[in-house]
Amino acid sequence: MSPEAEVEASLEEHAEPASVLRQLGPGLVTGAADDDPSGIATYSQAGAQFGFGLLWTLVLTFPLMTAVQLVSARIGRVTDAGLARNMAKILPRWIVTGLVTLLFVANTINIGADLAAMGEAAQLVVGRGQHVFTFVFAIASLLLQMFAPYHRYSNILKWLTLVLLAYVALVFMVHVDWLAAGKGMVWPTIAGAAGVTTVVAVFGTTISPYLFFWQSSQEVEEIDQDKAKHALRDAPKEAPGEFRRISLDTVTGMAVSNLVALAIMIGTAATLHAAGKTDITTAADAASALKPIAGRFAFLLFSLGIIGTGLLAIPVLAGSTAYAIGESRGWKIGLEHKPWEARGFYAVITVSVLLGIGIDWSPIDPIKALFWSAVINGVVAVPIMAVMMIVVTRKATMGDYVASRPLQFFGWTATAVMAAAAVAMVVV
Repeated sequence: MSPEAEVEASLEEHAEPASVLRQLGPGLVTGAADDDPSGIATYSQAGAQFGFGLLWTLVLTFPLMTAVQLVSARIGRVTDAGLARNMAKILPRWIVTGLVTLLFVANTINIGADLAAMGEAAQLVVGRGQHVFTFVFAIASLLLQMFAPYHRYSNILKWLTLVLLAYVALVFMVHVDWLAAGKGMVWPTIAGAAGVTTVVAVFGTTISPYLFFWQSSQEVEEIDQDKAKHALRDAPKEAPGEFRRISLDTVTGMAVSNLVALAIMIGTAATLHAAGKTDITTAADAASALKPIAGRFAFLLFSLGIIGTGLLAIPVLAGSTAYAIGESRGWKIGLEHKPWEARGFYAVITVSVLLGIGIDWSPIDPIKALFWSAVINGVVAVPIMAVMMIVVTRKATMGDYVASRPLQFFGWTATAVMAAAAVAMVVV
């Protein structure tokens, strides 16, 4: 570090720090959105079927997903350009278009599955109206994305992350064999082909392409909405403070994501698996099965958590698609713009959500559709992560802010793990 940079870092350290909450934003929302209803279903299946045996997967994914999201955030903050725009600088346009198209397909299926789970959870609580609730949740989410300014909307998403506390509370409401749970976290086991498939599903659910695009683009939004912020490549004085903020935000977000996933897996292992209830296919199945085993309050917490996490995840899924397509096509993008100011961007969001509603009303089995969504995500994630690692190590793109060697190590390790998961998904 140069003497000038050391002086700047010292000044930053002695400046009055912003509150921790104010420093949390893109990373926290990204991590929380990872625990969407589809993710909840995957973690519930793992806990119900294998008990505490697969807890180690979430311990392993924490440093890997943190590294990938740090790379994503770094690219956006340094270059003031999202992931798709940076990919387009080193890949042929047709490849970028293909990857973004697959992202659109996978995200739309995921939106449909999440909406279906939210409607089913609401029906479990109220007693009727699954499709009506699905429609209302979808339209409410769409209207917020279209008409709430980014600076307000981002705060709504940040506060929605509190709904995840429902799953942490669940762990304290049931009896847990903590010795067995601790062993499950540190002693890797895989039980047969079904175990391999579930491990692959956990990796695919936890490290998903839409999260890469979302966090990178949200860093760009933060720059665009604050005149005091600039691309770090052009404003090195801002770098020490911004990298500290990104690290705090991202590590916190990924820690929240994995702790909640652990809580879901532990809670379902201690209740459903212990009671022999292993045939869980959706998040709503898990909520319904909890009612006679863990009580009505646990059932309500689980059900309301499904709805809350869905409201958080749908805009991230639809928004990440819109950012990726808009950046690759050179459109005006951003949630701070009015719909008529960024028509292509908002058209992608609208089509994604409406198609998601259509999936809920169609004869398509959302569980089978979600499986193929996971397959697409697992395959697409590998080349996207590889390109991300190339971008973040290019001095021509990142200037003096190429990724550190530890970040490169964990980033490439995550890429290798996802490649192995994609191969296992096809083989198994």
